[in-house]
Amino acid sequence: MSVQVEKLENSMAKLTIETSAQELEKALENAFQKNKNKISIPGFRKGKVPRQMIEKMYGPAIFYEDAANELIPGAYEKALEECEEDIVSSPEIDVTQIEKGKPFIFTALVALKPEVKLGKYKGVKVEKADTEVTDEEVDAQIDKERENNARNVEVTDRAVKDGDMTVIDFEGFVDGVAFDGGKGENYPLTIGSGAFIPGFEEQLVGAEINQEVEVNVTFPEDYQAEELKGKAAVFKCTVKEIKEKELPELDDEFASEVSEFETLAEYKADVKDKLSEKKVKEAKDAKEAAVIEAIVTDSEMEIPEPMLATQQKQMVDEFAQRMQMQGLSMEQYFQFTGATYDKMIEQVKPQAERRIKSRLVLEAIVKAEKIEATEEEYEEELKSMAEAYQMEVEKVKEMLPAKSAEQIRQDIAVRKAAEFAVEHAKEK
Repeated sequence: MSVQVEKLENSMAKLTIETSAQELEKALENAFQKNKNKISIPGFRKGKVPRQMIEKMYGPAIFYEDAANELIPGAYEKALEECEEDIVSSPEIDVTQIEKGKPFIFTALVALKPEVKLGKYKGVKVEKADTEVTDEEVDAQIDKERENNARNVEVTDRAVKDGDMTVIDFEGFVDGVAFDGGKGENYPLTIGSGAFIPGFEEQLVGAEINQEVEVNVTFPEDYQAEELKGKAAVFKCTVKEIKEKELPELDDEFASEVSEFETLAEYKADVKDKLSEKKVKEAKDAKEAAVIEAIVTDSEMEIPEPMLATQQKQMVDEFAQRMQMQGLSMEQYFQFTGATYDKMIEQVKPQAERRIKSRLVLEAIVKAEKIEATEEEYEEELKSMAEAYQMEVEKVKEMLPAKSAEQIRQDIAVRKAAEFAVEHAKEK
């Protein structure tokens, strides 16, 4: 096998990859063996037709597609190992020669990692973050805990208020005619949750139990049901049940129930400490993001479109994996949200571009400052991986390809470059 690299404009390259005629012949034979039972020729039983007879009848190209599909992945992987270019996109494949008795040749159009003209990365000025925790923030956090520990108490002596949890029957009408999907019985609705179309929940405020009220709304122009878009509707609603949250008293007893502390004063002090830790971490992360953003802004690089497209796809795939871990397929997610794959790809584009540029400038700092991962840092990373996968460290080392091991070292160096940039930054 041979590979030739032609550098193109905008950090693109064309790899011309050639495999031997013998390898093509082997792939053609495999394609024949895979498909022979599907091919019928008069005078022969299925699966017993000679390959030469099939190629004579249908032409030699009958097995070309399957043979190419077999050859390309392995040949491309070998080409990546042989060529020294840093390829950062999926390939765009084009077969240029496939013919019995001749070498198989195809091209792969790929993006190369672009050159970075690194801007100022030492002494970058960023805003100083406020890490002070106020009494109001402590109170707000404690109020959240009270909400989490609140009891839902049934109400019978008053009308609906904002924030109430209700159970309602409803039926919707457009031009006096009930429409599909517009009816519900014993439906749980928290007033103010925004679960229904705009204006619906507000009109239930003041409704008495078992009293029918009319709610007048207009469906949004972008409503999912085509026949209801922009239409005025009347819902006849009956509130069957009202419940409100009863918050626990803010005292020592509450503190002892929700924490390890016996007094409210101790609990408040602990809440303040934890909020302070959180603010300090958030400030550290924000400072790092601001420093890297400033370096990116002061640096020069051109991101090839295929590199960006590959990153966008990777981000959507990562999202799909997270959804799957929660038991939700992307098809279900699209159905529930009205999103589409193409919309998501477009939505993540700015974030994908930031991610690429941030990585590139940090790699440039690694190179400029000759930053490397120490053996201790590398071993620590492998130890963390082993714990995550519940394996022995030595087993992880055995299974780890050389390319992956090098990537781990590079990732460590990139993290150290970020730390270096932050340490050398200045706060305004």
